[in-house]
Amino acid sequence: EAAAAGKLVTFGVRPSRAETGYGYLELSTPLDGDATPEALPLVRFVEKPDAPTAEAMVAGGKHLWNSGVFLFSAAAIIEAFETHQPEMTAAVRAAVTGAAVDLAFLRLDPVAWDRVENLSIDYAVMEKADNLAVVPFLGEWSDLGSWDAIGREMGTDATGTALSGPAYAIDCEDSVLRAESPEQVLVGIGLKNIVAVAMRDAVLVADMSDGQRVKEAVALLKTKGGRQATDFPRFHRPWGWYETLSLGPRFQVKRIMVHPGGILSLQSHVHRAEHWVVVEGAARVTVGEDVRLLGENQSVYIPLGAIHRLENPGKVDLHLIEVQSGPYLGEDDIVRYEDIYART
Repeated sequence: EAAAAGKLVTFGVRPSRAETGYGYLELSTPLDGDATPEALPLVRFVEKPDAPTAEAMVAGGKHLWNSGVFLFSAAAIIEAFETHQPEMTAAVRAAVTGAAVDLAFLRLDPVAWDRVENLSIDYAVMEKADNLAVVPFLGEWSDLGSWDAIGREMGTDATGTALSGPAYAIDCEDSVLRAESPEQVLVGIGLKNIVAVAMRDAVLVADMSDGQRVKEAVALLKTKGGRQATDFPRFHRPWGWYETLSLGPRFQVKRIMVHPGGILSLQSHVHRAEHWVVVEGAARVTVGEDVRLLGENQSVYIPLGAIHRLENPGKVDLHLIEVQSGPYLGEDDIVRYEDIYART
């Protein structure tokens, strides 16, 4: 009813502990008894507090966890953005107006979208609006915003340790050990209140109390030029995906998957040559004027500068291994001549 009446409604969770990893919502009076689904006036948003402040707020009974879940009409939120973020709203409208249809995707105008400031909805609108209401949420909730929260959802053993993937613990307590790649085994020995996460391209080890500081690690990687701060192990494209298996001086090994009917652009490279080996499915390969079909365990060489294309003419996914060699292996070393996804 509150949302239908034009209110911007947010859902607050009755806190079960003094949590420093969540923002809070302040009510005008303490909640009595069990949480009620009725919409209540919201006094203000409270940023993530320190431990003493969090304990005081939980004891006072007037604060709920900010779930970050909202309910409002499209007209109400658009009006709020027009009022409190007019420049952002204009940039979004321009991005939509200049959008282009690409198969099943709607590609927003990139120039206009670059003008949209990166702000959370709380900071951009909610903390400025005067038509807010909060509904206490009934039930269990977690934003999975820290590794200890993820560990609780994973489930723990008798020592309070959570394990995921090929991860093993010896004499560990109250820790989270997670291995995200089946090729990489993680073993913890004598750990207490530690989170250790082994990904294919990076490893995180931190004290559980510092779980909210992961963003600092990302910022550090960016300043050091670490590609892990911005790149994912697997990159998705309209035709399928690829992932880097090994990268070194003058060489890179990739695993590439192409959906049935998928067609990569007709392209060439200035700085690298490539070898393709089909491991599953069938490939139609164009190299210059030569067009050939390759099956499993067959390969082809793409010389430096050669115009080439890869297609999947079959009915099952195509998997191949690509070995690149050359002085520069960046993804921007692509000259496209034809592309069904309008990337030329």
